[in-house]
Amino acid sequence: MDFTTKEIAHKIAAAACDKKAKDILLLNMENISPVTDYFIIASGNNDNQVRAMVDNVDEEMHKIGKNPTHIEGYRSGDWVLMDYEDIIVHVFNKDNRLFYDLERIWRDGKVVEL
Repeated sequence: MDFTTKEIAHKIAAAACDKKAKDILLLNMENISPVTDYFIIASGNNDNQVRAMVDNVDEEMHKIGKNPTHIEGYRSGDWVLMDYEDIIVHVFNKDNRLFYDLERIWRDGKVVEL
C-alpha cells in the first residue's frame, strides 16, 4: 500500500506518541525548505526514552517499507535525527529541545494538526 508523505508523517508522530513523546510538532516545510517536505519535532524525558521513540519510529516505518537514509545521534540519545528524505524527524531530550529551539528557527513552517 502506498502512503502519501503526509500520511507517513502522521504515522511517525503516532509511533513517537506510542512511546510517550512530549510536545510533538509536525511542520509542513513544502515551499520553505529545499531539503524536506515535513519536519517532526518531539521530546522525551530522558535519553533512554528518546532512543525508545526512535526505535519505535524505525520499527513502524520498516513495516511499511520506509527506511531512513540516515540516523544521527542515537548513541548519545540527547538529539536524534532520522532522515526519511521527504520527512526529517528530530527527537530531543527536554534540555536540548529548549537549547536548539528548532520551532523558532523553522517558524515559517506550517503547523499540521495531529
